[in-house]
Amino acid sequence: MRTFLTALLCSFALLAADAPRPAQRFLLPDVQGHDHDSYEYKGKAMVLEFMQTGCVHCAAFSNVLKQVQARYGPQIHIVALVNPPDTPANVSKFTAEHQINYPILLDAGRVAYAYIGKPAFDLPYIFLIDARGQIREQFEYGLATHEIFEGNALFPHIEALLGASFGGAGKK
Repeated sequence: MRTFLTALLCSFALLAADAPRPAQRFLLPDVQGHDHDSYEYKGKAMVLEFMQTGCVHCAAFSNVLKQVQARYGPQIHIVALVNPPDTPANVSKFTAEHQINYPILLDAGRVAYAYIGKPAFDLPYIFLIDARGQIREQFEYGLATHEIFEGNALFPHIEALLGASFGGAGKK
């Protein structure tokens, strides 16, 4: 009986861990000093990326995000956040070199910790947030998620996100 109860409690814990949770609100500046309030993005699905300009995997992922923009257009917002030691100059250079037109915001670590909940993590780290502001999925870079960040494995997750956001299938 004790084994059954333990297994049942573990099952509930796993289900609860996968349940959508509200995305944390943030207000952060871009490199020009313009503040971006996460509430500006409500009503559309969002990819929220935590990255660094010196990260090779983040640079590769910027190409995937450009493909997401091209494929889904205004159906989805893409927002990236950097933390120190990145500087506005580093971000401006990275944005120009990679031809990025989505906002890269400057965080001092508070938003990263509010989302990720641990002081150390691998980059890039993304959250897929539906139009209602609920986190549907999150991915940290690693061997198991390499194709999410540097291949085509993100697209089925975007389709599911758009379906969750709008109660139907996303644009193909």
